[in-house]
Amino acid sequence: MKYMSFPEFSTDRLKLSKLTSDDVEDVFKLFSNDKVIEHYDLGALKQPSQALSLINFFNTRFQNNTGMRWGIRLKESNRLIGTCGFNAWSPKMKSADLGYDLMPKYWGYGYASEAVAEVLTAAFSGLLPCGVLNRIQADTIPGNDASESLLRKLGFKEEGLRRESGYWKNAYHDLKCFGLIESEYTKQKLMSVSHS
Repeated sequence: MKYMSFPEFSTDRLKLSKLTSDDVEDVFKLFSNDKVIEHYDLGALKQPSQALSLINFFNTRFQNNTGMRWGIRLKESNRLIGTCGFNAWSPKMKSADLGYDLMPKYWGYGYASEAVAEVLTAAFSGLLPCGVLNRIQADTIPGNDASESLLRKLGFKEEGLRRESGYWKNAYHDLKCFGLIESEYTKQKLMSVSHS
């Protein structure tokens, strides 16, 4: 792969940028919060050194061209309030797996959907090292209504339930699969522009 610098984006209220060692404290707060990791295949972080390891893990994905994760920051204060990105992608298959999280005090304000929408546009427009994607998938745990609502709002379609396909925290988990195809996303965006 040709080397590409980490792509950063901004929306009306947010900046999406690379996570660095300066973010250790905020990443630790995020991933040590039981509400944030309730549906995650990750235990609550116990110490800040684990947050640094997680940041390095996210950035290694980008260096290896296997995925990438942005920090979601408030434009006004530059405060880190969450992360989003692709846990994995396949340039060959032109597909990727989406993930996102947000500090609970910022839930309900549309920040996650604003950030994810920007990432989807970048992925479907070929602005990322994986090239142009055709399909983006996201999995949710049944009962995670907020996450499902976000995905539906952005045009994802529920494609089925994969029974006990996840295993973490000493339990099996069913996963609901949601998928979004580039042509559907582009059509939806064009319709929303024509109606505004």
